[in-house]
Amino acid sequence: MTAPNQTRLTAEYSSADRARAIEQSIRPEINDIEGDRTTARLSRDGQRVELTVAASDLVALRAGINTWLTLRGVAENALVGRK
Repeated sequence: MTAPNQTRLTAEYSSADRARAIEQSIRPEINDIEGDRTTARLSRDGQRVELTVAASDLVALRAGINTWLTLRGVAENALVGRK
């Protein structure tokens, strides 16, 4: 797939452990969600988690961004109150 449209979604957390937990929550979805028009990559560097969403068109990019922001939000909400 040629993906001329892409964006990076970066979040920095209070600790590397929290960032690792977010990464581990999201990573299983990377290969399961990709479609013909959208792909995603996930990386972590210390306290920072970065998702790169690429798509063949802007509609697919918007849908991909919404999907990954939702998944990241669910992972963050699951960690609320966790030490």
